Amino acid sequence: MNKREEILNVHRRRFATKVFDKTKKISKEDWATIIEAGRLSPSSFGYEPWKFLLVNKQQVKDELQDIAWGARNSLNGASHFLIVLARKNLTGDSLHVKHMVEEVFEVPYAADSPQTIFFNNFQKNDFDLTSEGALFDWASKQTYIALANMMTTAAYLNIDSCPIEGFNKKAVDQYLAENGYVNPAEFGVSYMVGFGYKDQEIPKKKRQQLRDIYDVIQ
Repeated sequence: MNKREEILNVHRRRFATKVFDKTKKISKEDWATIIEAGRLSPSSFGYEPWKFLLVNKQQVKDELQDIAWGARNSLNGASHFLIVLARKNLTGDSLHVKHMVEEVFEVPYAADSPQTIFFNNFQKNDFDLTSEGALFDWASKQTYIALANMMTTAAYLNIDSCPIEGFNKKAVDQYLAENGYVNPAEFGVSYMVGFGYKDQEIPKKKRQQLRDIYDVIQ
């Protein structure tokens, strides 16, 4: 099998798993590969506005059931259950950007540097990111890149997954904050995702035809 067909077969195999085999667990090595794929994911300006919360505590899984209806199958059967957070109020003068510039990019930070000025201009003038809601939505979009990479990596390892938006966001944010798992001034929930091994047949993948979604500007 050539590489192109191998890649496409991974995508054909991946599906939103509704029923997991709770007796099967992902190995430490495979999980490390999946979460590393998330960590290595690209983000706008490289600022990585995300945090990954692996939920192992059964009490938390139980208490999430009523406020995360779409997560129940994963909470009750997936080997690993992940909540992904998006950073709030990420701007050129935020502490996180200063941290990224100085400690990750390893260059000096300055509020009047060309990089900071360019980033602020991009947010305000190009994408109109001038409100707390717009900034959070923009950051949340970055986290979905990591989601796709983690799910594809899992599928390559013959591990199944289910991306989840079926939850009451306000209630989950409040629950995580009240129990000390999240600083609500810094982060909000973007999505949840379960990883494990299917206990169901892989359904036939149904997608639009390429001609219906793909055009070429000549």
